[in-house]
Amino acid sequence: MPDSERPSPLLPRIAAGDQSAVSELMDRYGDLLWSLARSFTRSTADAEEAVQDIFVCLWERADRYSASLGEEVTFVSVVARRRLIDRWRKESKQPGTMPDVGSDSAGDAERPVSGVIRSEDVEEAMRAISELGEDQRLVITLSIAHGLTHEGIADHTGIPLGTVKTHIRRGLASVRERLARAKETGRATP
Repeated sequence: MPDSERPSPLLPRIAAGDQSAVSELMDRYGDLLWSLARSFTRSTADAEEAVQDIFVCLWERADRYSASLGEEVTFVSVVARRRLIDRWRKESKQPGTMPDVGSDSAGDAERPVSGVIRSEDVEEAMRAISELGEDQRLVITLSIAHGLTHEGIADHTGIPLGTVKTHIRRGLASVRERLARAKETGRATP
């Protein structure tokens, strides 16, 4: 899109104290943030809370945005993704529960981990995925658990398409290597 057609950034106006820019920011990025939040949360209420948290974070960090470093939508997506990952990690650390990310049918219920039946290979693969870098773990989760295409992941996260493909390819290769090592030794790797 030519620069003349791009909307002017709102974050510098917010950083300067322009209150009208806050509502414009919500109008401009509300759908994007809602979509991201729904893919990371268990319920509509959780998604609403997450979106509100992201907008507060954007308001507090508006002065950190620099148009010379990238487009505003990328900055907004990265801030949102990081906040959502932090929320998801915090939730997944609660003892005895497993977040049911993005499932409308789960509602607000938490499922006990002991009630989920998995094979040793699946458990080992999940451990391997959990040990990947943040970006690799995110794109693999969005691909496998949420069924997003590479293009969909790039659109939702703001990560370039080529980088999404590289993260998935390298992440899955790492998971395969760990599974192969576990099978060779006959037990799960620590």
